[in-house]
Amino acid sequence: MVLTAVLASVMFSPRAQAQSVQGDEKPATPAQTPPATVIPRRYRAHPVSASARQYYALIWGVDTLSVKSAESGEIIRFTYRVLDPEKAKTLNDKKNEPSLIDSGAGVKLVVPSLEKIGKLRQSSAPEAGKVYWMAFSNKGRLVKPGHRVNVVIGQFRADGLVVE
Repeated sequence: MVLTAVLASVMFSPRAQAQSVQGDEKPATPAQTPPATVIPRRYRAHPVSASARQYYALIWGVDTLSVKSAESGEIIRFTYRVLDPEKAKTLNDKKNEPSLIDSGAGVKLVVPSLEKIGKLRQSSAPEAGKVYWMAFSNKGRLVKPGHRVNVVIGQFRADGLVVE
């Protein structure tokens, strides 16, 4: 008899609590925390691996490689920081024609040459600690943020950089 009373109380008590909320009353909710400030991104950037950073630093004398879309996607900007000016000469050499290859989109971008300005790249002698850049023309906006690209300048080659 005691067992049936315990079972009956367990079976009917949740129903009694659920029925007590009526009309405009809202059931109690746990304290809500304010949402964290999150900046949405369309893609997830994949930084250059530690071994790749070491390779670029030891062999080519550069680090902090990045590729960004600029000017509403009409320009793709490649930047790098020089660690060793002697090793980084290849990247600033005017004789080496740079190209940006996006195999997914099937395009090879080049640095444009403007009539009064010349090539959109820095070609002065590199200095340690300075950041250098070059701009690739992205006519038709085929290379988009999130794409993986390769940058080739003479013998230098940076593979799998993600366009930001």
